Amino acid sequence: MTAIKHALQRDIFTPNDERLLSIVNVCKAGKKKRNCFLCATVTTERPVQVNVVKVKKSDKGDFYKRQTAWALRDLAVVDAKDAVKESPEFDLHFDKVYKWVASSTVEKNTFISCIWKLNQRYLRKKIDFINVSSQLLEESVPSGENQSVAGGDEEAVDEYQELNAREEQDIEIMMEGCEYAIANAEAFAEKLSRELQVLDGANIQSIMASEKQVNILMKLLDEALKEVDQIELKLSSYEEMLQSVKEQMDQISESNHLIHLSNTNNVKLLSEIEFLVNHMDLAKGHIKALQEGDLTSSRGIEACTNAADALLQCMNVALRPGHDMLHAVKQQQQRFSDLREQFARRLASHLNSVFVQQGHDQSSTLAQHSAELTLPNHHPFHRDLLRYAKLMEWLKNTDYGKYEGLTKNYMDYLSRLYEREIKDFFEVAKIKMTGTTREGKKFATLPRKESAVKQETESLHGSSGKLTGSTSSLNKLSVQSSGNRRSQSSSLLDMGNMSASDLDVADRTKFDKIFEQVLSELEPLCLAEQDFISKFFKLQQHQSTSGTTTNEMEEMDGVALSRSYTSGVPQTVSSEKDMIRQMMTKIFRCIEPELNNLIALGDKIDSFNSLYMLVKMSHHVWTAQNVDPASFLSTTLGNVLVTVKRNFDKCISNQMKQMDEVKISKKSKVGILPFVAEFEEFAALAESIFKNAERRGDLDKAYIKLIRAVFDSVEKVANESQKTPRDVVMMENFHHIFATLSRLKISCLEAEKKEAKQKYTDHLQSYVIYSLGQPLEKLNHFFEGVEARVAQGIREEEVSYQLAFNKQELRKVIKEYPGKEVKKGLDNLYKKVDKHLCEEENLLQVVWHSMQDEFIRQYKHFEGLIARCYPGSGITMEFTIQDILDYCSSIAQSH
Repeated sequence: MTAIKHALQRDIFTPNDERLLSIVNVCKAGKKKRNCFLCATVTTERPVQVNVVKVKKSDKGDFYKRQTAWALRDLAVVDAKDAVKESPEFDLHFDKVYKWVASSTVEKNTFISCIWKLNQRYLRKKIDFINVSSQLLEESVPSGENQSVAGGDEEAVDEYQELNAREEQDIEIMMEGCEYAIANAEAFAEKLSRELQVLDGANIQSIMASEKQVNILMKLLDEALKEVDQIELKLSSYEEMLQSVKEQMDQISESNHLIHLSNTNNVKLLSEIEFLVNHMDLAKGHIKALQEGDLTSSRGIEACTNAADALLQCMNVALRPGHDMLHAVKQQQQRFSDLREQFARRLASHLNSVFVQQGHDQSSTLAQHSAELTLPNHHPFHRDLLRYAKLMEWLKNTDYGKYEGLTKNYMDYLSRLYEREIKDFFEVAKIKMTGTTREGKKFATLPRKESAVKQETESLHGSSGKLTGSTSSLNKLSVQSSGNRRSQSSSLLDMGNMSASDLDVADRTKFDKIFEQVLSELEPLCLAEQDFISKFFKLQQHQSTSGTTTNEMEEMDGVALSRSYTSGVPQTVSSEKDMIRQMMTKIFRCIEPELNNLIALGDKIDSFNSLYMLVKMSHHVWTAQNVDPASFLSTTLGNVLVTVKRNFDKCISNQMKQMDEVKISKKSKVGILPFVAEFEEFAALAESIFKNAERRGDLDKAYIKLIRAVFDSVEKVANESQKTPRDVVMMENFHHIFATLSRLKISCLEAEKKEAKQKYTDHLQSYVIYSLGQPLEKLNHFFEGVEARVAQGIREEEVSYQLAFNKQELRKVIKEYPGKEVKKGLDNLYKKVDKHLCEEENLLQVVWHSMQDEFIRQYKHFEGLIARCYPGSGITMEFTIQDILDYCSSIAQSH
């Protein structure tokens, strides 16, 4: 075992600056015996670290390798299994329990004893040794002995100190003086012993010589001790004297502490009283203003506003802990609450009276607007009410129930007032549109349910007449006015069946101006009311991103104001924006139906009015959305715009439907079809209306639908025409369409314009060829036979040798067509074409010129055949090209 220990020290621990103190040969309990060594080591450097190292023999050779190391400070328990019986088994408790079996009990005991000594010497944390014999555990290391641990190696490690340079130099000098020291160590040691004895003797003599000084020193020490005793006696007397002084000073200190504590409490009490007095005391002037202040004058309103703000500050003061338990504070709070309730009732009652009075004042001014298309101005009323805006904010923050009641009452009064004003306004607009009168009755005194325009509007809703762009009728509009519901006298305004010429540009311009004036009057009215509501009721109205529309809002009946608040005050800005929209919806609930009725009337008068309404309504919606996309005005006009767009689409659909229903006369020529002329009228009107309009895309889509329907209907009529040739119907109408599109320069119809031109050209050519036919019929048959022979392979110059096509036969055919006969045939052709074509399109000369060119082409073709097939024969036609030109010109001029 000693040899193994030395080998481990040399190979493993010395390179790591460690000293091996104890070793035990072990194997793991319960497994195959694979022996290893547990080594207890310490480091040679300070601070000393103690480790338990597991060393195992390598499988590839006879050398040993370090496998695992545990710090001794991590060892918690050493279990020897049995303190009485000898057993080689023992456990070491590190991070987990390691069970070992030693090769012998002696080695186990030696290793455990070494671990115990290392623990006693180096570790503050004591390891638990259980089931270990007390003989192995020594209580302490005997003093004065140079005892070693585990063979003395540990003590050697502790006492070993490396020689410094001075010591090394002294040893070298000494060894140089004793040259024989290396050769004879015993002689060298003997010399050193003698020199040591000499030194010890010198030391003893020196000590004996200093005995006298020691005695003197001892005597001085005795005297000093006596002086110390005297000083201690004096100090004791001084301490007794100061004890009474200390007791008196303690009493004075305690008295001063109590005085300071009393002063501190008084200061704090004064601070609390000053806080309550300064923050919870309402001036008598404010109290008087709240109880008796004048709410009709500007000065009184200002005084009440200041008093209400002061009251709110007193009520909202942040009390310190314990204040709410004071009886005076409770009384003051109750007084403030009573003042608030009293003033809130007085303010709500006064504002309700103002609302009612405003309704009466505005109603008295309605008569003066009876004949004017204007809405009454509410600015003076708004200006008067805005003086109470701060008081409304105070009421909103202090008593939300009364604030909500005022809001409801305001909506009730104003909705009825605005309903009267707006309905009267729209009745004037309808009268101006239809041109009816009041039969001498004043506008403001007419019963609303029996007014003329009301009856007219109801008749419009019940009518099922067809709306067209070219024909618009108001059949016998009943205008009834009466001062009594039981007695009714009616005057019938028979407007008859008006043609498109009757509804001229002036009428439509008049409608456009009236409709624009209606929207221009409504827009500032709604914006002014919404701005007033926001300022008066202290609600947010701008920068809303909500997508809520008017149709999605709940009706505010009773107390249905949607709100989300704590302690009666709304907390979200979105709820306030919703409240503005809901209030506006309740106040102006009649605007949307009245606008829809007006739109229905305009559409009934002339369906082309939907174009004007679409442009105007789109512009106002665009303007309103730029101001506030989620405002009541924007959403209401947006909803009405949907109705206008439907009427516009219905107008387009009716135009297309009329095209399908067109019936042509079988006895007269077709000419320009009605729907083609109507499309021209529609396009010209639409271009003038939609110039620089926001909804140009809607018109472009309508153009595409209409033009395709026009094309299809022209084809249909042309196929069904019996009196007029199909090519003539197609040619004339597509020429008219092309001319219309070229004049109006509609960018979205460029492809249709090219298509119309192509159809016109194709059918012109087809009609010319068909109508001209073969004016020189026999000559045509003759040359057809010539061309047939050439096609069969006969050379052109040999055709004259054919019996049926010789020169004599050719001369016979040519003699049958002298110039006189040709002119007569052309004259008959001109008359035929004249019967086919209509006068309004004026295409006769164009067709006649095309026929002239076609006839000349045939003539040149015949001359070419004569020159090639009958060369040198001298055969020519009885008339020349110049004769043809003269004949055509003479015929055209004569007609």
